[in-house]
Amino acid sequence: MEQDETIFNIPLRETKKAPRTERSERAMTEIKDYIIRHLKAKEEDVWIDGRLNEAIWSRGITSPPPRIRVKAVKFEDGLVEVSLPED
Repeated sequence: MEQDETIFNIPLRETKKAPRTERSERAMTEIKDYIIRHLKAKEEDVWIDGRLNEAIWSRGITSPPPRIRVKAVKFEDGLVEVSLPED
């Protein structure tokens, strides 16, 4: 099974426009929208890893990080897996 692997630095500056109690949820939506736009994927084909979710929520609901580095792997059947890059 062939796959394309890409590292993205995703800016999350739009999260500051959301109400304080919805910022981490908004950050997750921004990540998904960014991957859909840049990898031309369908919304139902994007899978976000649990460790990435924990990284966004680690500082609470009101203060997600301003940007995050992710690794996106697109498989030939169209599925996209988004996770933290292993350093």
